Amino acid sequence: MNDTSIGALLRDTYLIDSDTAGIQLQLRRRRRSDMGRACSSNTLMLMHGATFPSESLFDVQVGGASFMDVLATAGFDVWAIDARGYGGSTRPAEMAVSPGTAPPLTPARVAARDLASAVEHVLVENGIERLNIVAMSWGGSVAGIYAEQHGRHIEKLVLVAPLWLSNHPLRIDTGQPLTAWRLIHVDAFREAWLTGVPADRHRNLLPPNWFEQWAAVTTSTDPDAAEPGAIRAPGGAIQDVREHWLANRPLYDPSAISAPVLLVHAEWDQDVRVDMMQDLFKRLDNAAYRRWVEIGEGTHMILMEPGRWQAFDAIIGFLKESPR
Repeated sequence: MNDTSIGALLRDTYLIDSDTAGIQLQLRRRRRSDMGRACSSNTLMLMHGATFPSESLFDVQVGGASFMDVLATAGFDVWAIDARGYGGSTRPAEMAVSPGTAPPLTPARVAARDLASAVEHVLVENGIERLNIVAMSWGGSVAGIYAEQHGRHIEKLVLVAPLWLSNHPLRIDTGQPLTAWRLIHVDAFREAWLTGVPADRHRNLLPPNWFEQWAAVTTSTDPDAAEPGAIRAPGGAIQDVREHWLANRPLYDPSAISAPVLLVHAEWDQDVRVDMMQDLFKRLDNAAYRRWVEIGEGTHMILMEPGRWQAFDAIIGFLKESPR
């Protein structure tokens, strides 16, 4: 993928300070070695979802390239943040003890502060006033909060299968007690990934070794997990679902977002339904312009599936187009 005719890809990892003493945030960066000066239109931040960190969602090289690789090759200066408690960022002390001993960690409003710290770092680093944000799932809640509070810093906003209001139960909330953190058994996620996918499409959706490669990277993001083959994830996202998205109490007002917005969704998504997407799309009525791309034969994990190229092309095209 690193075609020398367009410059090798540079890979960097940073730890930056959050707004909380003792909490550092990991930023991953990817860009071409021959990239010119960074500007608002070619700089972007990736925000992960409720369970898996940025490396797991955006930087697993299945099929020869990761999402970060593809974006960087297309000419973007790509950054990805881990909110506190995820991936390479500081895990609060409560994550080293029993999960039932503290309230849920890192709800979306806290993660939005971490996103703000990361954006501020990149704006200063690149000498720019705005950047693009691409957020997935619960990360859409985080990005929505940030966009409502700091819209002046957003060039364009992309939300991939963003959580939104629901009149029906959501898979992520099984009615479990609200705890500081959750233990996720990575291999068991295969069944959840394939739920809703016709049996004769399983092999096409997850080609040989793709899941295993993803699982190995995902597990490696939390070497201190209490059990092998598992990772820890903060419990705040479950609290967000229960107290906001299932309670008709939105975490942010979509009509407050003025930047151009792209929504991306896939047909077999069992976590975010089409009716949720439709309601959110209608409420983004003050965006400079808005678009919704629906991809056939994909799930909530569309960015890690063979159909991901449709999502990649839609996202890159949206970020690169000039307003008419």
